Amino acid sequence: MTTLKTKTHRLAAARGLVFTSTFAIALSVAQLATAQQAAPAPTQNEVVAVVNGTSLSRKALGDEALRRHGEDVLESMVNKYLILQACKQNNITITNKDVEEEIGRIAAKFGLSVDRYLQMLQQERKISPSEYRRDIVWPMIALQTLVAKETEVSAEEFNQAFAAQYGESVKCRMIMVGKQQVAEQLHARSTADPSQFGQLAKDFSEDEASASVRGMIPPVHRHTSDPKFEEVAFSLKPNEISAPFQIADQWIMLQCVKHLPAMHPPAQQIAAIRQQITDRIRDQKMRVSGTELFQKLQQQAQVVNVLANPELRKQYPGAAALINGQQLTLAQVIAETLKRHGLEVLDGEINRTLLEQELKKQNLQVTQEELTAEVARAAESYGMVTADGKPDVQKWLASVTSEQGVSEELYVQDAVWPSVALKKMVQASVKISDEDLRKGFQSNFGERVEVLAIVLSDQKSAQQVWDMARANPTEEFFGQLAEQYSIEPVSQSNLGRVPPIRRHGGQPAVEDEAFRLQPGELSGIVATGDRYIIMRCQGRTNPIVADMDDQIREQLVRDLTEKKTRVAMAEKFDELKNASQIDNYLAGTTQDGRLAATPSAEKR
Repeated sequence: MTTLKTKTHRLAAARGLVFTSTFAIALSVAQLATAQQAAPAPTQNEVVAVVNGTSLSRKALGDEALRRHGEDVLESMVNKYLILQACKQNNITITNKDVEEEIGRIAAKFGLSVDRYLQMLQQERKISPSEYRRDIVWPMIALQTLVAKETEVSAEEFNQAFAAQYGESVKCRMIMVGKQQVAEQLHARSTADPSQFGQLAKDFSEDEASASVRGMIPPVHRHTSDPKFEEVAFSLKPNEISAPFQIADQWIMLQCVKHLPAMHPPAQQIAAIRQQITDRIRDQKMRVSGTELFQKLQQQAQVVNVLANPELRKQYPGAAALINGQQLTLAQVIAETLKRHGLEVLDGEINRTLLEQELKKQNLQVTQEELTAEVARAAESYGMVTADGKPDVQKWLASVTSEQGVSEELYVQDAVWPSVALKKMVQASVKISDEDLRKGFQSNFGERVEVLAIVLSDQKSAQQVWDMARANPTEEFFGQLAEQYSIEPVSQSNLGRVPPIRRHGGQPAVEDEAFRLQPGELSGIVATGDRYIIMRCQGRTNPIVADMDDQIREQLVRDLTEKKTRVAMAEKFDELKNASQIDNYLAGTTQDGRLAATPSAEKR
């Protein structure tokens, strides 16, 4: 029998809750069937879009959506059933009011109105309000209610958490090593001269984070780390060094810097602090209890994944899964998949239809050999080659399908086929001129200007920094200005040093100014995009290659052809889409390509 396996999905990120599966406002299998019978079902031949006269049916869209997202949606629907049944067995009902009140509470926690909070989730996390209510808040409340007894916060738990946050602490330095013998040697050296503990931590500690700051670690609070670690830290007097002690496979020594007294928050803040700490403990306990409960529900349920097994699909026609003997139908899964992913899948189908129409118009076809060659090209371009220098197609396919979470079939259909199709449409128009070769040679092999650079975000600060650089025209001072003012990480951390500037690298204003400069000369302020750049010339490099031989020409032709083809492909697709009549009934949008293709359309 084929069973569903739980995957990890995003849940309640704003509240820091993580469970093992995505849940949703739930209808049981029986309720889903009843609802489906009550509402008039759309016909399979219902048109969801028309592209230049070509109709796309709901059935075809449903099939494509199911191929891409069916497994995840099915898992979610099974989870709906399991969690709802647990609520029913415990006489728990989660109402819309409960959901709205919880959203209001969470929004207030962030100091936002509900509307603003939901808008933020939509914009920053791509979570729609309905998805947030259905897939995040409802299950969060349901699980919290189901495990309420396990998540009650005791007085002892609160007191420990309060002490961990506001109680006394110890400021320490630490040395951590992997061998006891080394720890004992360092202990002998440090106790002989306690003032050297920080230097010894810097030179020998294997904990890089603390070693970089001479062994200093964040203040040690009670109830926040290993009990043995805390016990040793609190037992030390200022400047005292502990004997080496073992935690896991590491040997540790601590040196007490000083004891820090407990903090006493203002009385008016105590209620809010109590609520904050209580919520945090409850959430932590809920993560554990909620996960354990759901795993238990899954283990107790008899779930058979029919969708993923061709043999079972023959045995149970029309079923997607069996949950404790009840059928979850394929039609239900398709309907839910379209609800969640229909728009994005339809957009892809519209784009594919546009390409198919243009191929037919140009009397072109995409062959299997061309698809295979494109996959090999992609593998080689990402450096995946075998020992004999050939593209490692299998390694590439394994990598890209794993990273994107798709099958090889879908990768070829959604990524490779469109690429090949567009390339065939434009390849005849892509020409490499002598001027292209000259610029390409100059960019890749010609001389470059070595500069120090300061990058700033506004003209006012750029003018101020430029005035200072002109007043003290030394390389050392310019580097100090870069370190202090540049907003670009490379120049800021390297005293203004940046990679040499080449011709035709994509920033003509910067390039023109750089190539006008003489060694030691200060540039003007160069505005490019939303940045302002000041340069100080250090000189020029010698050309990498003096003349273009046949091998270099061949390499340049290959690289330039690839770049120009990619640009032409993007332009061709934009042209096709803008000139097409597209009626998207699912999204409720219409595009009249005839208007886009008419230069005077805006004037009418």
